[in-house]
Amino acid sequence: MTSSISIPMTSTSHSNTTLLKPNQNPFLFGQSLLPKPFSFAKRRVSVTPIRASLSAAKESVLKDFHERRALKIISGLQNFDRENVASVVTAADKGGATHVDIACDPDLVKLATSLTSLPVCVSSVDPAAFPAAVEAGALMVEIGNYDSFYEMGIIFSPEQIINLTKETKKILPSVALSVTVPHTLSLPDQIKLAELLEQEGVDIIQTEGGKCSNPSKAGVLGLIEKATPTLASAYSISRAVKIPVMCSSGLSAVTAPMAITAGAAGVGVGSAINKLNNVVAMIAEVRSIANSLGISSGKLVVPEEKALRL
Repeated sequence: MTSSISIPMTSTSHSNTTLLKPNQNPFLFGQSLLPKPFSFAKRRVSVTPIRASLSAAKESVLKDFHERRALKIISGLQNFDRENVASVVTAADKGGATHVDIACDPDLVKLATSLTSLPVCVSSVDPAAFPAAVEAGALMVEIGNYDSFYEMGIIFSPEQIINLTKETKKILPSVALSVTVPHTLSLPDQIKLAELLEQEGVDIIQTEGGKCSNPSKAGVLGLIEKATPTLASAYSISRAVKIPVMCSSGLSAVTAPMAITAGAAGVGVGSAINKLNNVVAMIAEVRSIANSLGISSGKLVVPEEKALRL
């Protein structure tokens, strides 16, 4: 039996924001942090380069999505095992991924940034937890990766997700924001929520569905069956919004290229990597997925292009 989760909303004032150390991460420095003694004229001169810098940094993080070649490796929203997270981050770095997604914990962010120069994304359903992780070095935040909550019978309503999004945008308006659309919604409702999220200024829509899929076949057929729900969401949502869509959950080297063909700007892979028991196997799996997307050669290759070369 499922229940709808209730997330307490904590408002964050500008005075709280000024307690952060902006020099540790450019995304934390904005107009609201300028010294109060400055005159209005001086603020106008100072804010322009700051905004330009923030915009450039954000665009750098989103570049692979706009080029439709992003590969995000996910360690898990509630995975705080430092050894496992370190292995996943190392695999992402060595295997050819473009981004890595970890639990929203400042210490884990510092660990990740010590192991890779890839943009680090943090996942949470608590907007108040994001600033500390961003201060520690995270360059993207994700409202989502709900799989672990489903196992507890907890689901998220569209209203709650919109509220979480608004709160996050209020706290960190200049940080790249990805929001997952739950597979627990019907496909038309997923599309409607995605459109509302786009209106709220979300940068990336992420799909899911692997957890709800129970393949009846083994091998390649089973891999395709498992990916079907998230592929269907990516296809439908990518045609309804203009922002990039990341297809995630239940993907593999077999189905990752299908996601791009379906309209996704990138893929997110979690369990296929973090379920492996050693970093060498993890690196090999990430590399296999990256190769299937043509990322290692700097050019994404979709199935139609492969066929033309035969």
